[in-house]
Amino acid sequence: MQGTSMEGPVPSNISNLINLQELRISDLWGSAIPFPNLKGMKAMKRLVLRNCLIEDSIPPYIGEMTLLKLLDLSFNRLRGEIPQQLQSLTELDFIDLSYNNFTRSTDQFDCRNLSPNLISSFASSETKFYKVRLHFAEIMFTNDQTFSSLGRRIFNVSIQGNLVLRDFNIMEEAGGAHIGINKTFDNVNVTGSTLEIHLYWAGKGTNALPERGVYGPLISAITVTPNYKVDTGGGGLSVGAIVGIVAASCVFVMLILFVLRKKGYLGGKDNEDPEIRALELQTGSFSLRHIKSATGNFDPANKIGEGGFGPVYKGVLSDGRVIAVKQLSSKSKQGNREFITEIGMISALQHPNLVKLYGCCIEGHQLMLVYEYLENNSLARSQEHRLHLDWRTRQKICVGIARGLAYLHEESLLKIVHRDIKATNVLLDKDLNAKISDFGLAKLDEEENTHISTRIAGTIGYMAPEYAMRGYLTDKADVYSFGVVALEIVSGKSNTNYRPKEEFVYLLDWAYVLQERGNLLELVDPSLGSKYSKEEVMTMLNLALLCTNPSPTLRPTMSTVVSMLEGKIPAHAPLVKRSSFEQDPRFKAFEKLTHDSQIDASLYSHDSHQEGVSSDAPWIDSSISLPSKDETQDHNSTTRLLKDLY
Repeated sequence: MQGTSMEGPVPSNISNLINLQELRISDLWGSAIPFPNLKGMKAMKRLVLRNCLIEDSIPPYIGEMTLLKLLDLSFNRLRGEIPQQLQSLTELDFIDLSYNNFTRSTDQFDCRNLSPNLISSFASSETKFYKVRLHFAEIMFTNDQTFSSLGRRIFNVSIQGNLVLRDFNIMEEAGGAHIGINKTFDNVNVTGSTLEIHLYWAGKGTNALPERGVYGPLISAITVTPNYKVDTGGGGLSVGAIVGIVAASCVFVMLILFVLRKKGYLGGKDNEDPEIRALELQTGSFSLRHIKSATGNFDPANKIGEGGFGPVYKGVLSDGRVIAVKQLSSKSKQGNREFITEIGMISALQHPNLVKLYGCCIEGHQLMLVYEYLENNSLARSQEHRLHLDWRTRQKICVGIARGLAYLHEESLLKIVHRDIKATNVLLDKDLNAKISDFGLAKLDEEENTHISTRIAGTIGYMAPEYAMRGYLTDKADVYSFGVVALEIVSGKSNTNYRPKEEFVYLLDWAYVLQERGNLLELVDPSLGSKYSKEEVMTMLNLALLCTNPSPTLRPTMSTVVSMLEGKIPAHAPLVKRSSFEQDPRFKAFEKLTHDSQIDASLYSHDSHQEGVSSDAPWIDSSISLPSKDETQDHNSTTRLLKDLY
């Protein structure tokens, strides 16, 4: 029940589902609700209550869900302290408690994702009234950056538990960036010998998962003076000392601004494309100077790949994060179009099985995307036997891809078809978790309910027949591509490069033959030896063949695929005779184009190798864009062949 925009509260009788293992609820509407009654649901493994307007404390019984692997309670109004009982969740792999109103962060969870709060306490020897002056200045944003790139810094301020500033925006109040503004509060009553000032970000201003210090609260100085006569006893500071302190403070602030500009955080005005500026991005923005510093001025030694629209470089940010910078060609209009598509959609997507987009760089004709760097490269590299994957790891990778696609198709507010799922677009992190990359070919479902695409974008050998031959695009095209990748995971072979006999163009063709013979296990990667479960392998092979059914209506949804991989639903693939669709003249023409393109691709790959491109390139773009019917004006052999497809 994610992204459904239903109204709360969550029904209390949901706790009767004591065997429920996964509950996902997000983006509820209405007024604040208490924490749902989940007591007794000890079989729970994944619990997501994200942006559900929960105004309560975390109940201690969550610590009794000892099987819990994932806990996401972010973007709520949770208060109090994090229960110590959560320390008993030894199976927990992921916890997100960010953007709530906790009293303080506990030491036990100091490495987790907690709310960006700032609490300042001042001791007072007397119970009196004080004047509190808060000094603000926006030094992280520039006037032209804020709304089109970094988002808005909006936060609340409480003094002694009383909300004094709600949805406070420094730039709006001050009239721009780098302009100081003061907020004064008279007669603040200190009754407990402690003055507490609480600044906290309530999750407004962006839909992305922001970095602390960019979206969170920001304050320059706090001045507290008594509203009563103070006996100085002749021991106060002299006027000269006060002037010296103020001067030193100004120099210190100027030094900070200089360092920020030097490091590229405060760039000049970007010459943005109007289309890009209108997107109001929800990602971070990097200056060109910042990117050059991270990549060693695009040092060729840091080049890790060559995509269809430009090179990919490895870099290291000043905070230590390792990044991958995808530099798009400034001369390619199609590259710009892909760039706009990517940043407009990816910035709103957050999922463990999607490659994280840190931000972008837009300066003049420079268009770049900044991604997280994945240590173990792509799944395609493992198929070249450079990285041995045991059966359990292959299962985990397959489930990860399926979950990522299920999120894109069914769980996110945007309905997205990737259109180019393949082994090179599945990256592996240091723990060999799968993350789907390259959303440049992704496409929103048309609101007009049409599924006919005039431009076929994808990779030969992974495209569904109805999409490749007729331009008919639905999420079932991704299901087909997933089935092909699943076959590759089991076999350790590439679908487009494995030809056991001349009459078979694909690995998939051979799988159909082995299915008819009742000998699908012959596809299993020999490097696995006997260290795998035949039942589990057959489940994945049957599922792969079910997903690659020539008829899109007979393919399962990705959420059903996830359930099948987890053993909740049996996977049975109907016997598909290849002759049922191979006689289609359009299929024959497309198959011939496939064979010719493989020869061309192998020659191109050989040339690339000779040029010395880094062997650990994670994003080698092997996708193609087939022209639409109106675009087939070129009379070369490929175009003449494509005419048979229409």
